[in-house]
Amino acid sequence: MTWHLNDSFDTSAGVVAAGSAGEGRPIVLAHGWPWSSFSWHRLIPALSKNFQVFWYDMPGYGQSSKNPQQRTSLDVQGQVFSEMIEHWAIKNPIVVAHDFGGATTLRAHLLHGCEYERLVLMNIVAMRPWGSEFFDHVGKHVDAFMGLPPHIHHAIVESYIKGAIVNGLADNDLQQLVAPWLGAEGSGSFYRQFAQADEAYTVVLEPLYKNMRCDVNIIWGEDDPWIPIARGRELSGYIPSASFEALPGVGHLPQLEAADLILTSLERCFRC
Repeated sequence: MTWHLNDSFDTSAGVVAAGSAGEGRPIVLAHGWPWSSFSWHRLIPALSKNFQVFWYDMPGYGQSSKNPQQRTSLDVQGQVFSEMIEHWAIKNPIVVAHDFGGATTLRAHLLHGCEYERLVLMNIVAMRPWGSEFFDHVGKHVDAFMGLPPHIHHAIVESYIKGAIVNGLADNDLQQLVAPWLGAEGSGSFYRQFAQADEAYTVVLEPLYKNMRCDVNIIWGEDDPWIPIARGRELSGYIPSASFEALPGVGHLPQLEAADLILTSLERCFRC
């Protein structure tokens, strides 16, 4: 089974593109920023041999709708994740979340009542401060970036994505990650994500982490250039029952940088 988006669903934040594969216990994959469900494509074939795997592009991302009027901030994404669980009619899934997908699935669990069997959090946004220096800079000057010539915008997106990674990517992987953010629709959505970012969406969660109602595993690329591993260790201290695993020599995108290593880590988590 390979990654695909052959389903769509009309959510409260617009049409979402989604896919699924396999049979068995449900696993939901939640991507982050500035990624899409394509970021899971190296894990899906292996996971779908033993599980029913679900994935989708968040509103404003990938092949999902990018309406200039829609809000796609983390409060909206948490609600949409809850809607997707209901749409798929699955109960107590295993959830594997990366980057903003962490805050998204944590909000769905702690604020919207979504129940999980297990939550695996990988290099996630969950605590202040967020992101890289570039993320912070663009967020303060969004209007200056809107309307850049296409070739300059393309170079910015590609450089930004490369800045998250320490092991390099296959050329096709990089192209697939960049493509959704090109063109008028994609570039507009790219910069709107910076404009809508607000640490308040995780501040509200921080005192609630001790109330997690499922098993939690935290996996972190030790050399993450965007979110230092110290942030992951701090998060594990907020969740008393959480396990923590560091991945030496891995950056911010473990599922593409070190897919085999992640699959081995997930197998250990699932046996817990």
